[in-house]
Amino acid sequence: MSDVWTKRWDERYSKEEFAYGEIPNQFLEAQLPKLDRGSILFPAEGEGRNAVYAAKLGWKVSAFDISSEGQKKAFQLAKREEVSIDYQVGTIESFNYTKEQFDAIALIYAHFPANIKSEYHQKLGALLKQGGYIIFEAFSKRHLEYLAKDEKMGGPKEIDMLFSIEEIQSDFPNYHISILEEKEVELKEGAFHDGTGSVIRFVGQKK
Repeated sequence: MSDVWTKRWDERYSKEEFAYGEIPNQFLEAQLPKLDRGSILFPAEGEGRNAVYAAKLGWKVSAFDISSEGQKKAFQLAKREEVSIDYQVGTIESFNYTKEQFDAIALIYAHFPANIKSEYHQKLGALLKQGGYIIFEAFSKRHLEYLAKDEKMGGPKEIDMLFSIEEIQSDFPNYHISILEEKEVELKEGAFHDGTGSVIRFVGQKK
């Protein structure tokens, strides 16, 4: 990923306040307790709110992001909540994750650059054990309509970085699907997810 991309996220996460708040994403909070605890991976984890939540539930948590400033905030939050997380900085290619390592992967607003997002999904799927779960929430392509009305809602402005149901079906083809929907939601996640938006939600179990 480019230095410009890294600089953007370092700048956002370098502030004292947490850009997306300190409490977990509501969809993750609703879905994760339904699963048996095990090992979980949080790609593009930012400031750690979701990883710390999972650790508090008793999961063995791994996370990564390209932002070292995000990692600092995540460790700060983990220390405050008295939990431990394995959080690395870099891209997926730079880590020693192994095939079928994780029991769950949580992709929460993991908007990768358009040219690599499907490739990343496939690489992440390979890290998931058979019978493991993907929990996914991110902005849908319809979200641009909401951004046009309220820019402070946040989210990518490039349509190719946003998601459709068809893309999720294509990127994660061999899954038992329990949830796959496009939904209007109200978000109160810090200064950068504040308002009404359109998301894709997906929970699938790897066959």
